[in-house]
Parts: sequence; C-alpha cells; structure tokens
Amino acid sequence: MSKLGNLGARLHRGEISYDFIGHRKLWYGISILITITAIVGLAVRGLNMGIDFQGGAVFTTEKTSVSVSQAEDYAKSASGHDAVVQKLGNGTLRIQIAGMDTEQSDEIKTELAKDFKVDPESIAADLVGPSWGDQIANKAWQGLAIFMVLVVIYLAIAFELRMAVAALVALIHDITITVGIYALVGFEVTPGTVIGLLTILGYSLYDTVVVFDSLKEQTKDLTKQTRFTYSEVANRSINGTLVRSINTTVVALLPVAGLLFIGGGFLGAGTLNDISLSLFVGLAAGAYSSIFIATPLVADLKEREPQYKALKKRVLAKRAQATADEDLTETRSDDAYGDDEPEDAAHAVVGPRSQPASRGRGRGRPSGKRR
Repeated sequence: MSKLGNLGARLHRGEISYDFIGHRKLWYGISILITITAIVGLAVRGLNMGIDFQGGAVFTTEKTSVSVSQAEDYAKSASGHDAVVQKLGNGTLRIQIAGMDTEQSDEIKTELAKDFKVDPESIAADLVGPSWGDQIANKAWQGLAIFMVLVVIYLAIAFELRMAVAALVALIHDITITVGIYALVGFEVTPGTVIGLLTILGYSLYDTVVVFDSLKEQTKDLTKQTRFTYSEVANRSINGTLVRSINTTVVALLPVAGLLFIGGGFLGAGTLNDISLSLFVGLAAGAYSSIFIATPLVADLKEREPQYKALKKRVLAKRAQATADEDLTETRSDDAYGDDEPEDAAHAVVGPRSQPASRGRGRGRPSGKRR
C-alpha cells in the first residue's frame, strides 16, 4: 500500500488525526482575511466585464500578417479603449472593443482598415448592444440565486437546516474569493466565467456533502453515549474523508492548471483564461471551505443546541472524574510503597518465603540430635 493510502486508512480508522475543529478560529481568521482582500480588490479595481455583458463591437479581419500586439495598438488608437485581440486558426484576427455604439463602430472600422491597409468592406463588424449584455448579466445572477435556493432546500431535506446554512456560507465564501481574484488579476469576465463559477459551486457542494454524509452517519444516537462530543465526531468525519478530498481536488486541478498556465499563459490562448481561472481558484477554494469552513461551522451551530451542550458537559465531567480516579489510585500506590520503592516491588516475591539459614528447628540451637 502506498504511503498516502496507508495514511488515509489510518485517518479513517481514527488511529491518527488532526484537530481541525479545535483550530477553527484560525481557519475563520484566514478566510476572513482572504475575503476582505477579495472585497477590497473588487471595490478598488472592479471587474473587467466582457463585451457580452456591457456591449460593444467585434471586428473580424481577413487573413493578415499583423501581430496581436500591433492589432491591440491599432484598436486602442482608433477607439481610445483597450481591446481584446485573438488570433484565429485561419490567420484572421478577432478584435473586441467594449462600450461601442453603431456610429463609433463605423468610425473604428474605417480607422482599422487604414492601419491594416485593407478595404473597409473586408472587415466584418458585429455590434453587441448594452441592453442584451444587461439581460445576460441579469440571467446569470438569477441562475446563481436559484441555484443557492435549491441547494439550501435540498440540504435542509437531506440533512438538516444547520448543515444547509453552513454549506451556503461556504459557497458564498468560494464565490467571493473567485470574483475577488478576477478583479485583482484583471481577467475578462465572459459567459465562460459564469459557467466556470457554476461548475465550481457544484464541485464545492459535492465535497461538502461527502463530509456531511459521514458526519450524519456518525452522529446517530450520539446523545446516548458519553465518550465523544459533537465537535470530536465532526473532526473524525473530516479526517476520515481528508485523503479522498485531497485526491479528488488534485486530480481536478491538474487539467485546469494545464488550461490556465500552459494554454492561457505559455501558448497565449487567452480565450481559455476566462473559464480556467474561475475553475482553478474555485476548485481550490471549494476544497478549503469544505474542510475548514463548512464542517467547523456545523459543529459550532450544533453545540449551541441544548442536547449537545448537555452532552459536552457529561463527556467532560466523565473525563474529569476518570482523571481524578486515576490520580487518586496513583496517590494510594505511592503511599503504600513509599517514594523509594522500586516499580517491580509488588512482583519481588513469587514463591514461598525461605527461612534464614542460621535458624534451626529448636529455639536458638542449630539443627541436629539432642544430647
């Protein structure tokens, strides 16, 4: 068995564990810090909304030898706005400029034709109205809201309301971090970004449900025993599914990392960035929130309930009594043997005691015949 597999088996059996629940304040603090950074980035820099959301013009040239960087300079000079230029497979260029109306697009088309030294009619222009972009944005937000509501309803039915609330907090945590990263790095937000967001929310929810299912199974009739508190069982559930969560996250991140860093970065396929960044950040944030946010939050909420408060008091009282009994036993043992008694004193005499060699059968006389 591999080392990771052996570790997973030992975690699942409870032979080793890490106290995730006990350090939950640390994880909460880290998440709050990351979330505040994301919100500040969103407020200061804002999102670079794509043409599908804010409207604009798309120009497609014929096959040309003009480079992407040159085309970006031409488009910025003609429009006064930054442009997104993509080199298509047949050697043509696709130039996107946001915030343009019909009159502006005609002027830009004429200027681009001069720069490219081609006939204006050879450049195809498509205009995306801002109203259509607003509709797309509204539909995206509506879809996200409906998804959240359905998640809460499903988890409340399948598990319970507190688990649904914890899962919702984890999902909002993942969305906020992903959107904040988009604002900080300045990547364009496109419909592909929305698809990526919905995808990572589903993945994060799956990872959370795996832990919740284990927790639900282990907390049946929990109040009838006095060995473990709810937080301790929750911690065991996290440790039992930890290696599985790591494996699924790594396997999911590897191809996405290939799209983001190799396809979008090294090869320059910018169209991959809009969806691959949301997937990469969201998958990592989803795995983190499932382990460090959702389950500790459930434990916090559950131990506010009267029955689990009482359970915790009984468990702690029993452990305190056991410790006191053990200390009392050790004290009595020390009093009986003295502080200098060796540890194996109780086992020194095994058979019958031997008589002293100088003592005979008569009183004060050596053994032998009487005179």
